[in-house]
Amino acid sequence: MLSQPFTDYGRHAAVVLTLFLLAACASGGGPTAPDSGPKAQPAEVAGGLDAETSIPPQVRTLYEQAAAAMAAGDYVDAELRFKEFLLQYPSYPGAHVNLAIIHATNENGEAAQSALDAALRLNPNHAAALNQLGMLHRKNGKFLEAEAAYMKAVTVKPDYALAHYNLGILNELYLQRLDVALQHFEDYQALVGEDKQVEKWIADLRRRIAAAQRTANVAD
Repeated sequence: MLSQPFTDYGRHAAVVLTLFLLAACASGGGPTAPDSGPKAQPAEVAGGLDAETSIPPQVRTLYEQAAAAMAAGDYVDAELRFKEFLLQYPSYPGAHVNLAIIHATNENGEAAQSALDAALRLNPNHAAALNQLGMLHRKNGKFLEAEAAYMKAVTVKPDYALAHYNLGILNELYLQRLDVALQHFEDYQALVGEDKQVEKWIADLRRRIAAAQRTANVAD
């Protein structure tokens, strides 16, 4: 099961949305945590353990309990359980990503970065870890580094909806690339189905892009 950190963004009302994604199973495991604020990213807990992962049943249960605690918002219990899991099975990147989400939620950027570094050493193409890395870069004002991390996430996993969502936000609010933002919000919408808030953002972007084009045509 999954959940992700919160992101703070300027114009739009906060999105209260929780997606339980099996991204970690597909990408090697791992979660993401959003920043808080208007136009917030959907929450994500990275990664259940897939059936082929050779982990003893009692250890698998520990991971599932940690993910359940995280999804319920009990980050203290979740952190303890993920750390206990990693003592027994340190090579599973999803647990490191989930710890990164917890640390980011607790505003501990240094610990979140360390956890993501551990996940990416195990799997450099872990989509959820790359998405979380992009979020950390964005919070630190490193917008191009954030873009690179998000783009790598959607390159290795094109159907990773949260990275498309974050690329939409980054391009609209920080890089001022409205056409690129529109494309990523449309990609996100196509992957997750109807999201009425994102639908409004898409309509707004289309209006703004059309208005800019009309202005450009008049100037010519």
